[in-house]
Amino acid sequence: MDVESMTTNDWLGVFYAVFAFVAMIYVYFMVFRPANKDKFESQCRMALDDEDPINVGDK
Repeated sequence: MDVESMTTNDWLGVFYAVFAFVAMIYVYFMVFRPANKDKFESQCRMALDDEDPINVGDK
């Protein structure tokens, strides 16, 4: 690998790839950690919650 011939776009690509890799490891650790199970279980139905319906007008 010729580091001296790498352009700015090459370095940005390396940075974003490493950042995405580290971020995914952090998210996997956060999601699969048993201590966080209760926090995620309490929010598992949030997308399906219809307590505040959206009024879209007459159909």
